[in-house]
Amino acid sequence: MRVVVVREPGGPEVLELGERPVPGPGRSEIRVRVRAAGVNRADLIQRQGHYPAPPGWPADVPGLEFSGEVDAVGADVRRWQVGDRVMGLVGGGGYAEFVVVHEDEAVRVPSAVPLVDAGAIPEAFFTAFDALDLQCGIRVGETVLIHAVGSGVGTAALQIARRAGLRTIGTSRTPEKLDRARELGLDVAIHGGADADWSEAVHSATNGRGADVVLDLVGATYVEGNQHVLAERGRWIVVGVPSGPRASVDLRRLMSKRASVTGTVLRARPLHEKIALARAVEDRLVDSFADGTLEPVVDDIFPAEEAGGAHARMEANANFGKLLLTWD
Repeated sequence: MRVVVVREPGGPEVLELGERPVPGPGRSEIRVRVRAAGVNRADLIQRQGHYPAPPGWPADVPGLEFSGEVDAVGADVRRWQVGDRVMGLVGGGGYAEFVVVHEDEAVRVPSAVPLVDAGAIPEAFFTAFDALDLQCGIRVGETVLIHAVGSGVGTAALQIARRAGLRTIGTSRTPEKLDRARELGLDVAIHGGADADWSEAVHSATNGRGADVVLDLVGATYVEGNQHVLAERGRWIVVGVPSGPRASVDLRRLMSKRASVTGTVLRARPLHEKIALARAVEDRLVDSFADGTLEPVVDDIFPAEEAGGAHARMEANANFGKLLLTWD
């Protein structure tokens, strides 16, 4: 099978096509013929040599998510049949024509969703759903602040928050992305960036109360502002740190607000936790794609042999929503 390989640590130009044996499924596994693989910030960091794959996953083939058809099933598989449309997460190796996953990790793709577009769902929507619903316990009437609202996870979080009846505030450094987020239903759009006074804008938009939930997809440069805008009993969840992982936290401020800070990651979770998330997504999220309440936001689609171009677009922060790689 064809795969996209990181030839050596470096820029987008180090991505090239390679060959690997087609994997066979174990007794409780399915093999999926991949139609689309999402591109994620973690893939860029892995390509640069700073984010190695977890043990058991290919060290030189990036990719954390897929959509496609079941191509083969193990002897004990009962959930799926050959030809079923599925999507899901992997610890690595998603930039390949075939992936193998435990049958309970895969999630059905509703018939209303084009199979290629479904490749934009797993990492973005599973992450946002896990962070907002399962970990932060969002409630009707609350206010959520979504940083980098034009990113894949940001656009997913915006839709999930609106579905749950929350007021949404989003930041982005790009006015055009804020305009497009408004089209998705964003209530309050705020220009972000390290030098922007976005925290005061959040306070103004909430009459000084602040945000009940802060979904942090930025990291270090927004830490001070996040502490400032947290409402009483606010929940701040850190999902990504592209601006850096280290900053100062005023513990007394958190104590006085009785606020909480949570860090989360999906890639390194043990199998049983990934299965639990997949089953929660299928039970509570997938039908909203079927009825159109939620929709994957696809910025652009690249053939797998042009993976370097997809990485370059993401590094330039040019994408709104997801970038996908496809196999012909």
